[in-house]
Amino acid sequence: MRNRARGALEEDQKINLTPMLDVVFIMLIFFIVTATFVKEIGIDVTPPEEDQPQTVDPDKKSIVIVVSARDQIQIGGRTVDVSAVRANIERLAAEFPEAPVIINPHADSSADIFVQIWDAANLAGVATVQMAAD
Repeated sequence: MRNRARGALEEDQKINLTPMLDVVFIMLIFFIVTATFVKEIGIDVTPPEEDQPQTVDPDKKSIVIVVSARDQIQIGGRTVDVSAVRANIERLAAEFPEAPVIINPHADSSADIFVQIWDAANLAGVATVQMAAD
């Protein structure tokens, strides 16, 4: 007799998890709504829309920076360290104030070097920074 009564009590003593699930979902919604989302910062590189390649005016000077496959930087035919890129751009921009900076990266060069050169050109105060596409 006691066995039957004990079995009946064990069946009735189940834990109801519905209120706990409600609280968990409300907390989940709260955290999603109050979360701050980080805006990704990137470089806007838009390819030209024309099918024909753009021609360059030979009379107009430009500051061309070439990045090799091994991430070696060349400005005006000289190999330059990353830390000296900004100083070289500032010097050339002082000589040719309207000259745009054109970065010509190799397909196998790292994006990190490209971004460092882009940032150095912006910090040097150059108005136009472009990327050459082969």
